[in-house]
Amino acid sequence: MALPSLDDYFPDWKEREALAEAMIPLIGRLYRKNVVTYCYGRALYNQSVTQIMKTHRYVRQIAKNELSEFESFPILEAIAELDLGPSHIDVGKLATKYMEQADSGLSPNDFVQAECAAVISRHVPPIPEPQDIVLYGFGRIGRLLARLLVEKTGSGHQLRLRAIVVRKGSDNDLIKRASLLRRDSVHGSFQGTLRVDEENSCIIANGNVIHVIYAGSPAEVDYEAFGINNAIVIDNTGAWRDADGLGEHLKAKGASRVVLTAPGKGAIKNIVSGVNSHQMEPSDDIIAAASCTTNAIVPVLKAMNEEYEIEHGHMETVHAYTNDQNLIDNYHKKNRRGRGAPLNMVITETGASSAVVRLLPELEGKLTGNAIRVPTPNVSLAILNLTLGRSTTLDEVSDYLRTVSLHSELQRQIDFTTSPDIVSSDLVGNRHACILDGEATIVNDNRAVLYVWYDNEFGYACQVIRVVQKMSGISYPLIPQDENRMGF
Repeated sequence: MALPSLDDYFPDWKEREALAEAMIPLIGRLYRKNVVTYCYGRALYNQSVTQIMKTHRYVRQIAKNELSEFESFPILEAIAELDLGPSHIDVGKLATKYMEQADSGLSPNDFVQAECAAVISRHVPPIPEPQDIVLYGFGRIGRLLARLLVEKTGSGHQLRLRAIVVRKGSDNDLIKRASLLRRDSVHGSFQGTLRVDEENSCIIANGNVIHVIYAGSPAEVDYEAFGINNAIVIDNTGAWRDADGLGEHLKAKGASRVVLTAPGKGAIKNIVSGVNSHQMEPSDDIIAAASCTTNAIVPVLKAMNEEYEIEHGHMETVHAYTNDQNLIDNYHKKNRRGRGAPLNMVITETGASSAVVRLLPELEGKLTGNAIRVPTPNVSLAILNLTLGRSTTLDEVSDYLRTVSLHSELQRQIDFTTSPDIVSSDLVGNRHACILDGEATIVNDNRAVLYVWYDNEFGYACQVIRVVQKMSGISYPLIPQDENRMGF
């Protein structure tokens, strides 16, 4: 057998690299017109050349097709030549569809024009007016939300981060807040430029002017004094979780709605984007985005229950330590959490199993749960041990979940990996609510054990943004309309 030579692979790589490089200005130009491009659900905007190439490689592995930059570039090039209105376009799925219709005789331009006909010259903004956003609190989740909001500014006619509200910690508080936004030990540096305007108490992030407002309570803030109106306040402090406490935000001038980045109590709706977003109504002025663990497991449980009817199950969460725990042994009001987080595995309770029932009432009485905090700073793992309503096989379950991740209403929530060597740190920055580990799945008759990774910080922050977008009424035409799309 002849050994592969440099001439077999390197020229091909350089050609595909050149095509990926040529994609970047096209993707950017479309993005500034609110035309957002994807490749099998993975965003292409703000990606480097190698990231675009890795996305194509991922699709070839998971979707099991021949998609490469040679197929996707002509489609993207044809898209960029059209006068398109705001839309979400999956270049990868369009390219695959074009390959499947190779005998049609259509050119890439004719094919794309037909597929995008509904949005050609349709310049309807995703919402009538830009939506002002305020972050109340600026901790781990708050800063990641800020990064995402700045990144998603687009043409400026969607969500606009106008202010953050904190309690002043020191004379150089503004500098420290900006520094924490600029550098993150887990998630890396801020992608862009930051300036600090101390005179006006502002942080300017990629041209976005963000007021830093100091206040001791929600109701005392006057947002209108900063030109902020009808704002959605994202409370990421966790200090208030019921309607009375969160309702204090609505007393502030210029605030109209509230989203909580934690499980809500009482009658507050807990929304997991992609699962029960349809339950949100225009009259809802307080919404909770549930917990990171709930966001991770509910999409998978929903998909499995639809196909196999879960009889009962147990979930064990192996969770990265959080700011609530102590670095070294010290007093804590909860059992075991006072022990040093970087040194111990800590068994603790989780409310995720009961939270599931609020979202999927059909599973009431069928689930138990527990949690272990482990000495890692981010990325967690939920182990779902399920008894199913019928017998199945490993191949059937794997193919089903892989298809769900590619062609369903849960595509943004469920990712799928078949890497045999993947570990938690590889998944930092993943934008899905969860990532199913296909190599770790166990199936025996009607028993299935699923290993579900999730970036409990960034992946969760992406879910929160999706809830806020839904609350704002942001809606985009989707292209192509996936004929194989699975509904739940």
